[in-house]
Amino acid sequence: MLASSSLSFLHSSFAISPPNPKPSLPFPFAIEAKTRTRREDRTARHTRIRKKVEGTPERPRLSVFRSNKHLSVQVIDDSKMCTLASASTMHKAVAQEFNYTSGPTLEVAKRIGEIIAKSCLEKGITKVAFDRGGYPYHGRVQALAEAAREHGLDF
Repeated sequence: MLASSSLSFLHSSFAISPPNPKPSLPFPFAIEAKTRTRREDRTARHTRIRKKVEGTPERPRLSVFRSNKHLSVQVIDDSKMCTLASASTMHKAVAQEFNYTSGPTLEVAKRIGEIIAKSCLEKGITKVAFDRGGYPYHGRVQALAEAAREHGLDF
């Protein structure tokens, strides 16, 4: 009698309900994908490229930076960490030569390629390693590279 009366409190005060067969969510937590911006994707591509492309005194790196308003190119010796030559749409001579308001076009990119090639040849640089900076080899980047090749740079 003592055993049955001592366990009777379980049946009287607590109601045990069966588990819910249809929960409102399939999982008790929400899974969300991490959103990355285009800039973050480009910098990830650039770091992958930089692992493979290195500028040396014999073959410096031709680095391209492209924005919506400007285009910039540098020839860099990574062993000394110095810029050997540069050309940009922000330089006064190029900015005065072209009157563009919406950003650099293919013609501007070709002109920047010519300027950087002439600058490199004056300094005795004929071979470079092309670093597209994570940008696709298309459009302005391609026009710049082809113009630099046509005017004497080898890459």
